Amino acid sequence: MGVNIRGERELLAELERRIGKQAAQRISDKGLKRAANEFVKELKRQFVTFKDQGYSIEEITIMEPTYVAGERVVKIRWRGLHHRYSIIHLNEWGTVKNPNPRGKGAIARAMKNSKRVYREAIKRALLEGL
Repeated sequence: MGVNIRGERELLAELERRIGKQAAQRISDKGLKRAANEFVKELKRQFVTFKDQGYSIEEITIMEPTYVAGERVVKIRWRGLHHRYSIIHLNEWGTVKNPNPRGKGAIARAMKNSKRVYREAIKRALLEGL
């Protein structure tokens, strides 16, 4: 599941043509970071509903923008001493013994709830960059 913005490739191609590839990438990265921060805020809000010790919330990490399959992306991961990355999928999807845990669907809800804010963050960064 992801957020699709129509015309993004055309917009970035036009930006690169007008201001150069490095400047366009810098603007794009700024927008991606802002949008990722907005998504993480919503993700933390969703995780509070089933908070136990808070390690899942503490270990949310935003990676730097990179290329994946030719597109610029920002990854959100769980990194930390308590290794929450290994159980996040169990909270999201459940298990055979516990098909409906308290946090089931929290990541999907956060993505759905943050679509508009995500788009606004990208748009704001692009407008500021121009």
